[in-house]
Amino acid sequence: MNNEEHKEMYEGTLENLPPIDPSKFKPMSTEELEHVLGKTIKKDNSNKIIAFLAQLSAYTENAQLNVSFNAPSSSGKSFIPMEVAKLFPAEDVVEVGYCSPTAFFHQVGNFDKEKGGYIVDLSRKILIFLDQPHTMLLQHLRPMLSHDKKEIQLKITDKSQKSGLRTKNIFLRGFPTVIFCTAGLRIDEQESTRFLLLSPEINEEKIREAIIERIRREADSKAYDERLAADPERALLIERIQAIKEEAVGDIKIPQMEIVEQSFLHRINGFKPRHSRDIGKVLSLIKAFALLNLWFREREGSVILANEQDIEEAYKIWDLISESQELNLPPYVYNLFKDVILAAYKDRNGEDGIIKIGLSRQDIMNKHYELKGRFLPDWQLRQQIIPALEMSGLIAQEPDQNDRRKMLVFPTLQLTISKDKNNSESGGGVDEEFEQIYATEVENL
Repeated sequence: MNNEEHKEMYEGTLENLPPIDPSKFKPMSTEELEHVLGKTIKKDNSNKIIAFLAQLSAYTENAQLNVSFNAPSSSGKSFIPMEVAKLFPAEDVVEVGYCSPTAFFHQVGNFDKEKGGYIVDLSRKILIFLDQPHTMLLQHLRPMLSHDKKEIQLKITDKSQKSGLRTKNIFLRGFPTVIFCTAGLRIDEQESTRFLLLSPEINEEKIREAIIERIRREADSKAYDERLAADPERALLIERIQAIKEEAVGDIKIPQMEIVEQSFLHRINGFKPRHSRDIGKVLSLIKAFALLNLWFREREGSVILANEQDIEEAYKIWDLISESQELNLPPYVYNLFKDVILAAYKDRNGEDGIIKIGLSRQDIMNKHYELKGRFLPDWQLRQQIIPALEMSGLIAQEPDQNDRRKMLVFPTLQLTISKDKNNSESGGGVDEEFEQIYATEVENL
């Protein structure tokens, strides 16, 4: 469904609804939200909830969440945010393919004679990049993604037929929710700390359900869309989002600061500079949960007060993704390390856990095919996955003693004893016995 069809379907759904009466809404739990989103998005429970909360956070004053979906092609990384976006007012969603900085600012900006430049007002907008943006565009957007100032002046160069290169003033205004969808697995640290890094699930059960859903959708698309539009739970969620937007919430406060602080510090083993941004993401999740249930929260005028339930729900979500966020890795890369590289290393070195034989790239690719049933491209492993894992400190590379032209991969000790929190979500992982062997080895060192 393209943007125009989405707009027509959305507006058609609202036309059939009576004037919004907030009394019809009831407190909505994560499980209920997951159920409604699951009508079109199969599996990927944490991903679809985060994508929804991120887009809902667009209606906050300054607590917008930025999300980056990183995964190989055909894994559904753009499907999730686009499908969630169909629930939101069409005028608030801006979907952008690959474009240069100049094209982007011309597309969404309006010229202002008084300021002598283009005003790009992205306040309370949902900006979805369906491909990795131009590197220069990312650099221009960094201050906005960090919420440094509500209006930022930029200067870009534009080519004119008559005057050659000309400098143009751009005034970026407001804070949108920004979602990137890219097949690139290696991310600049300046971007990774500004985003929640997510990856769609890739397992047989999800793929099977996605195939069945696609058949239903495309065999008779008109009947499928009509069935969705008539679904009472989905229609009520669309109406709920519209009502939240119309509330024009000014701010969301979190009175229980001590609980947030203690819960976050309890989860940290050694402080890093990125933690100052990570706590901002947790706070945004708390505020998004409060916004979802704003009619059932205390208020001070246009200000909503979050409660302990919002804090608890936010940390549930954060615990599912925090390990990969800590390492600046997309979950796809981190799970590949746990499921494939550690398993291959165990096969090569036996059960004693003594570090002695590294892995070649071919060893990793063979193990990936054995476990996943699909080939891992050599260029992707060499150019994106291994550099990302090495940058995060999970692996080290050393020359092969028998052929120094070849580099062998060794898992680092500190990671092999980490807790496999996301084992159930990823569909498997390195076994506990192997981790215990490594833990014993580290103690002996």
